[in-house]
Amino acid sequence: MSITQTLSTYIDQHHAEQIEFLRQIVRVPSDTPPGNNAPAAEKAAELLTKKGFHVERFVVPEARVRDYGMQSVTNLIVRQKFGAGAGPTIALNAHGDVVPPGDGWSFDPYGGEIKDGRMYARGVAVSKSDIASYTYAIEALKAAEAAGEKLNGNIELHLTYDEEFGGILGPGYLLEQKATTPDYVLAAGFSYNIVTAHNGCLQFEITVHGTATHGAMPETGHDALQAANAILNAIYGKLPDLAKIKSKVDGINTPTMLVGQIMGGTNTNVVPGRVILKMDRRMVPEENPAEVEAQVRAMIEGAVVGRSGIRVEIKRLLLANALKPLPGNLRLVAALQKHGERVFGEPIEAGGVPLYTDARLYGEAGIPVVLYGAGPRTVPESNAKRADENLLLEDLRKATQVVACAVAEMLS
Repeated sequence: MSITQTLSTYIDQHHAEQIEFLRQIVRVPSDTPPGNNAPAAEKAAELLTKKGFHVERFVVPEARVRDYGMQSVTNLIVRQKFGAGAGPTIALNAHGDVVPPGDGWSFDPYGGEIKDGRMYARGVAVSKSDIASYTYAIEALKAAEAAGEKLNGNIELHLTYDEEFGGILGPGYLLEQKATTPDYVLAAGFSYNIVTAHNGCLQFEITVHGTATHGAMPETGHDALQAANAILNAIYGKLPDLAKIKSKVDGINTPTMLVGQIMGGTNTNVVPGRVILKMDRRMVPEENPAEVEAQVRAMIEGAVVGRSGIRVEIKRLLLANALKPLPGNLRLVAALQKHGERVFGEPIEAGGVPLYTDARLYGEAGIPVVLYGAGPRTVPESNAKRADENLLLEDLRKATQVVACAVAEMLS
């Protein structure tokens, strides 16, 4: 029996167990915000310890977490040596934090209920599924080695809990603490494509200060909402220019910009004295983040120039650099494509996506990283980050086989 057959047979035989493992993972809330994620990490650590893994905990200091806007973050690393350990070190990274469930669910968002071959839960597709796929890929590789297969190298399982806030306290913290120095990273993704590049993202909080006054005498105040409206017009007026910028990366189109949240005012009959806008500017890999930030700040400030009594504060919430392909990722991409086509019966394309992820932080550290794991063809198909998020469990089984076989090839 070949090693691919050995690995696939093990995964098939333990698929029901893997499903229950995933159900236990999704049943522990890890909504971010508010970001109280230590309990979810402890559940994962408990399950991994029961499997015989040694789990290292990296607890981010409470004060730092609070300053960041979250409540608790514990990241986990499991290290597994194969053979003499002289081959490459491959890290498998999945994040266990999720966006809040929101309204409109037909299922308990923390129930892990199964219907028609799909599991429904918040985070089951993004990306708690890959906590399960990567864990059982490592289990299969351990079983293959025990059966006599020759492997040489190291696998690290990185479970991090800060992707939804940008990853600085997740992979960023592990890298900062020099807890890991892998040769390759495979980060959470979907089953039908391999991501080698993605957009960057700038997020700002814009606070427009005016002077509140009685609605019957608006001339005695300074309307922050009118000034905020000028900023909105400037932001959305820039979209036609952004549409002219085209990325050369397959799968990525143009930069985007939007305002996702607006807050302000005190009452219906009061001139608004303060308005807060939260905006998002996605950057294609070819753009320079420093230049983009300077342009956006100048645009915002220029929109309110000359407005008496108006003051604007611009606070950067996030700077996520784009993920750019590193030459060293070609070997990992080739292994995933080879086994992906064999398992799924169709070519597995590699390219870019317009999202951003915390995998970029490995790339910024010079480590070749690609995204691949258990999930659908498209984000909307799984209702990721929407009500009734779900995962086709057959994709979980097959993606686990692809990951295990590709990693085995890297360690051969």
